Amino acid sequence: MQLLPEPVRRLAAWCAVLLLVAGVAWVGIRLCAELRTAVVPVLLALLGTALLGPLHRRLVKAHVNRSVAAGLTCVAVVAVVGGAVYIIVAALIDTGDQILASLKTAAQDLADHFGAAGTSLDDMASNARELLDKFGGTAASGVISGVSVVGETLAMAVLALLLVFFFLRDSDRAAGLLHAVAPRGSAGMLEAMARRAFRAVEGFMRGTTFIALIDALCITVGLLVLDVPGALGLGALVFVGAYVPYLGAFVSGAVAVLVALADRGFVIALWVLGVVLAVQLLEGHVLQPVIQSRTVQMHPAVVMVTITAGASVAGVLGMLLAVPLTAAAFGVVHELRDRYGDQGPADAQAADAQGPAGS
Repeated sequence: MQLLPEPVRRLAAWCAVLLLVAGVAWVGIRLCAELRTAVVPVLLALLGTALLGPLHRRLVKAHVNRSVAAGLTCVAVVAVVGGAVYIIVAALIDTGDQILASLKTAAQDLADHFGAAGTSLDDMASNARELLDKFGGTAASGVISGVSVVGETLAMAVLALLLVFFFLRDSDRAAGLLHAVAPRGSAGMLEAMARRAFRAVEGFMRGTTFIALIDALCITVGLLVLDVPGALGLGALVFVGAYVPYLGAFVSGAVAVLVALADRGFVIALWVLGVVLAVQLLEGHVLQPVIQSRTVQMHPAVVMVTITAGASVAGVLGMLLAVPLTAAAFGVVHELRDRYGDQGPADAQAADAQGPAGS
């Protein structure tokens, strides 16, 4: 190694570190995939705790017992989430046949104007119901597997809700537990990293929720003005979809346009499209820079790559978890940089000995 120039030795060292980190990350991902029934509820519970923590703290400051406050918070979550799911499903069921009929009409209009190309679209629209029936028949053949998946999903949801309750109730004991299990001399650094990561996730969830609320209110008002049916359900869908950046907004906006096309015609659908695009421009150029820059700082390119990676690893769930987990990782990196970025070895050891109080 002494025969190699210094830059080459540094490059080799960095390559070895990157390979080691990649290997550990791959093993961790594989273990999480194998233990997903336990890992996913924990991650979802951490997100829920980060989102609901301020409400729980307000209740505790109002002299409500910690257990009662955690229980009330969980009940409120169940009511809000259950109501939103019911509204969304009811709205989509009510307009499902209208959407298919509108698509068929639109395809027929294209066939009248564009000939063979439009005829193909008309055939696709005419066979939409048949394709759905075939898909349903195929899915019915695996009904046992489907029931198993539904049961597993419900079990994970219940476990996540219970974990949210315990995380909220016992959050004041987290620092003591970390100090009890951490290796000697590293508890202060680990606590500081954990706090920084959790604050990053909390900021992301708080900022995303605020942006989602504004998007949902604006689009709901627009749909009500345009007299589009199921406006409340579509607004709830926009709110839920906002937790998956970019893709969620695209899907929820497309559903709103389709519902408007089905019930109100082509012109109103264009107006709905304009409302959706205006809200997305407001979010991208005003809300995201102003709100998220104060909570978690990630470049849009990093967000898109993170979502893509999460989708490739765990599908829709991966897209939901990818950005907050990346925000937590950024928080840890920022904490390490603040501690050791401009320090020598002696200063770094002193910072570890002082812990969070000295940082």
